[in-house]
Amino acid sequence: MKRLLLNNSIRLQVVQRKAVLCGLLFLFCIYKQASAQTDQLVSFSDPAHLWEIQIERVIEEAYRQFFATRIIGNRIMNIRLPFAMNNERDTLVERGWDIYLGGKGNPQTLWPAIDEILESQDFAEYLSALSSGREKVIIFYMEERRWSVSSDRFLIARIKSGAYRGVPHRPHVLTSGRGALESDVYNYLYCIGRIGVDCSGFVWHILSHVARNGGVDLSRVLDPSLRAPRGADPARFIGTAFFNSSSQQIISVNDEIRNLRPADVILFRDIGGTVVHSAIIQSIDLTRGVIRYLQCTNVSPQDERGAHDSFIYFDPQNPNISLKDPNLVWSQRRSPPFTGEEVPFTNDGEIYRHRVNGGGRVVRLRALVPVVERLNRN
Repeated sequence: MKRLLLNNSIRLQVVQRKAVLCGLLFLFCIYKQASAQTDQLVSFSDPAHLWEIQIERVIEEAYRQFFATRIIGNRIMNIRLPFAMNNERDTLVERGWDIYLGGKGNPQTLWPAIDEILESQDFAEYLSALSSGREKVIIFYMEERRWSVSSDRFLIARIKSGAYRGVPHRPHVLTSGRGALESDVYNYLYCIGRIGVDCSGFVWHILSHVARNGGVDLSRVLDPSLRAPRGADPARFIGTAFFNSSSQQIISVNDEIRNLRPADVILFRDIGGTVVHSAIIQSIDLTRGVIRYLQCTNVSPQDERGAHDSFIYFDPQNPNISLKDPNLVWSQRRSPPFTGEEVPFTNDGEIYRHRVNGGGRVVRLRALVPVVERLNRN
């Protein structure tokens, strides 16, 4: 009997040792896999692994500063800097709203401010409301920087049927109650936080980053043209109107594809013909027939609102084609910031080709011409 117990004990020890060895082997495999994934992420995070031409790499570096990873509501989220309002939502209220840093802040300044918002008690309550398990409507009172919840079945049914009940300064958002998504975080930052960067502030940051890589202080060079008060940050006075101005610093570019360069600025007009939006070209692939441009706007699909990239596809055999040519394929769809609202035009190509006052145009900063040429050669 004792011998039997001894044998069983020995067998148990062998099994335990095998289990430990198997566990260690499993952990080693997990470690190797995680290490390989980490190496892939590190490789992906370095623009040099994706963009061989230095100017494209430099623009990409600046663009990636507009994204950050955060854990929100027990989920890992990739958050993009929101679009900052340009008074498009305060037309029905008595006075305009203050937007943090006027929509001209840079990522280094904006992210700490956003983190404070995401750590606030009000945002925690907002997350709780989104995780109740019940379908509901979130109503944002933008003029008062507050929100409320409605479980009214008739309101929910109306929104589902397409009968949107919101107004510009009071958006209505239907939520599932199954937890926050990236779009919910965006809505809060945009409506309650009033924080982000507008289109020209976004373009300015990238142009400034390009200039610094070429040893140029863009603020100092453009300060006389922007006419900023003494001691003020010139970045606060940059706007899309400046890129469309007659300033000696602005070079008008023939918008045939063969003439375009990275860091060129694309300007878009509204229905009335006023230049209202700017974007920046990151790369032109003449072999594959692809232009990649970057922008910050609210008029895009829900998961792209804020800073995002867009593409234009063309026939590589015909680089003499104008950006206004209808044969080009502009992939960027234009969608309302909140489901149920309406926006003119269905894609960026339509608005660029809009012929009032000549349609869209492309311009180049004179101060950056030698910088871009030098980076393009490297």
